[in-house]
Amino acid sequence: MADHSPAERAGAPAAAAPAGSSAPAADRTGLALGLSCYLLWGAFPLYFRLLEPAGPVEIVAHRAVWSLGFCLLALLVTRTLRDFTAVLRRPRAVAQLALAAVLVATNWLVYVYGVNSGHTVDAALGYFINPLVTVLLAVVVLHERLRPMQWAATGIGALAVVVITVGYGQAPWIALALAGSFGLYGLAKNRVGRTVGALPGLAVETTALFPLALGYLLWLAHTGAGTFGAGGADRTEHMVLLALAGPLTAVPLLLFGAAARRLPLSVMGMLQYLTPVLQLLVGVALFHEPMPPERWAGFVLVWAAIGVLTLDGWVHRPRPARAEP
Repeated sequence: MADHSPAERAGAPAAAAPAGSSAPAADRTGLALGLSCYLLWGAFPLYFRLLEPAGPVEIVAHRAVWSLGFCLLALLVTRTLRDFTAVLRRPRAVAQLALAAVLVATNWLVYVYGVNSGHTVDAALGYFINPLVTVLLAVVVLHERLRPMQWAATGIGALAVVVITVGYGQAPWIALALAGSFGLYGLAKNRVGRTVGALPGLAVETTALFPLALGYLLWLAHTGAGTFGAGGADRTEHMVLLALAGPLTAVPLLLFGAAARRLPLSVMGMLQYLTPVLQLLVGVALFHEPMPPERWAGFVLVWAAIGVLTLDGWVHRPRPARAEP
């Protein structure tokens, strides 16, 4: 599949199928993989609440350490360890992935803090506006020219932030930080290109985070401030839950990669909104976070912006080539 600019990916245009191809546009396996991926990401707030009383930094440190262990095991099982070592021999790729690691760790930290401090709805908002931030980054960083409907979507999204800010009395910084850090993470990964697979890439990123994360966890253990191995009868359960951060980080990413190879980009673009929808439902229905009218108004504007952006992607989707007679 040809690479797409960030602005194009945000609009989720449909991928053109080869002429004469008999493969379905969205096969059942690909759809199941995509749904599983986004449903897992959408359920993350429930998991992170279970990790309390561990703080956000401790949780992120465990996520980095256990993710590396799981990735290395997966590389061994799939016999793709050579792909990982090949990336390590490319200094430029390692530097770009190290930058991506810092950005994704920032994203993880803000997300865990948001969920465990009663701001799951703000976290959902962040992932709703992420496509709009991606479009802005395409303009500011890559100097891409936007189409009128993309500008309109961006303007509606900005208005949504203003409405929510006026209602809150302050900017929704958790949502903005999540959207910004994930947008920059996507940009950093885009610079690496498609030559690095999802699993080797995540392994390199967590390798970059590993020394600092492990050092922090050892310091917590030394000072007695950590929660891993501490506590009473539920100590083992808490340790297992923290260790599960590894597979729960890597498995959705692997499902995403497998789904992306089977589904058109347009389908993946629509499925991505399952995650913030589920997060919003969890925040409102299960965590009972407040939804005053101004917050609803802001969300409605964001959804309108997403609709405009999706429509633009559909209108400007790549057209399948006509078969020659």
